[in-house]
Amino acid sequence: MAGLDVSDVHPDPVVQLRRWLQAAIAADVAEPTAMTLATADAHGRPSARTVLLKGLDGRGAVFFTNYASAKARDLEANPRAALVLLWVALARQVRITGAVARTTAEESDAYFATRPPGSRLSAWASPQSAVVADRDELTRRVAEVAARHPAGLPRPPHWGGYRVRLDEVELWQGRPDRLHDRLRYASTGPATWRVERLAP
Repeated sequence: MAGLDVSDVHPDPVVQLRRWLQAAIAADVAEPTAMTLATADAHGRPSARTVLLKGLDGRGAVFFTNYASAKARDLEANPRAALVLLWVALARQVRITGAVARTTAEESDAYFATRPPGSRLSAWASPQSAVVADRDELTRRVAEVAARHPAGLPRPPHWGGYRVRLDEVELWQGRPDRLHDRLRYASTGPATWRVERLAP
């Protein structure tokens, strides 16, 4: 298994993350953009679930969701989060922690327009994280939304993106005997980083 040294990585974590993501895609890793999102509510109670990475630049990592969902309620009460991307086949993991803010309405509109029609219907019809009677209730809700909007759907006001700022980024590369390589990017100012090695 190849190792990972400070001299191997790009000084900009966004560039490095894109390199690793492209390597995961090239290796045909299943769901390479899947990432665990960890949040905590106003009382500090943690929760985690899987979301998809839909944008990555110097401003942070972006995912989209229902703004009435449990994750969104956590983020409105406690706007910090942690993300983990894990590519088991490559023995690689990325951890990101940072402050969280909603994307602009324009960004959310632009992404929503790229979603398949069925996914757009679901965004309108599903009261995400709420209790529903059964599967039939969801089916009925989808049918009702489709009947009301035969020409297509704009983005619902309760749906959009969040951006997790890259306050800290850690790269993990598996190595034999559990002597794994861990490199951490710590922000030292706008677009400036210190890269340091952590013990496994």
